[in-house]
Amino acid sequence: MTSLLILGATGLVGQQILKSALSDPSVVRVVAPTRRPLAPHTKLNNPIVDFDHLPSDAAWWMADIALCALGSTMKQAGSRTAFYKVDHTMVMQAARCLHKAGTSVFVLNSSLGANKKASSFYLRTKGEVEADLMSLEFASLGIVRPSFLEGEPRPEKRYGEEIVIAVSHLLGNLLPKKYRPISTEKVAQAMLFLAKQAKPGVTILESDALH
Repeated sequence: MTSLLILGATGLVGQQILKSALSDPSVVRVVAPTRRPLAPHTKLNNPIVDFDHLPSDAAWWMADIALCALGSTMKQAGSRTAFYKVDHTMVMQAARCLHKAGTSVFVLNSSLGANKKASSFYLRTKGEVEADLMSLEFASLGIVRPSFLEGEPRPEKRYGEEIVIAVSHLLGNLLPKKYRPISTEKVAQAMLFLAKQAKPGVTILESDALH
């Protein structure tokens, strides 16, 4: 019997995690804090929260497993400061609440190329949040690093990403597996696999392994 908390349940990967978790008989309770209400479900607890002011003492932070699919883009966020706030600050604030509440398993959706020393601000932010999560010393920390994501249409257009995905399909098997686009469903499945496996220490799955 497992209780599971999902951060970012309204995003493309988060929606897939939520769908799988609610249909999984081994998961008895799903907590998904969001800014706007989700469709009701008998297993779902959906606290409506302000991610700028998370309730650190809420009882629902205590879960067996936490999966984090919180994330934005530079275009969507509008500035480096706003992007960092979503992809690092909010993730870490939630992670600290979970760790304090006794949650022992945390799984993060990161990015291919994440590195705290990267020249790219995006990849550097992803690398920093990975490193800071490691410093919290969850009993089990899983990290997935997908390449470009394929899934349901996004609310905002990402022309550069769409071009890369189209070209990758043309190249087919000529493109190394690590750089091929990957479905949001596969990313969600990989995150749930790491969560249930709950291997002690840190486990990182690169994009080629997600395929």
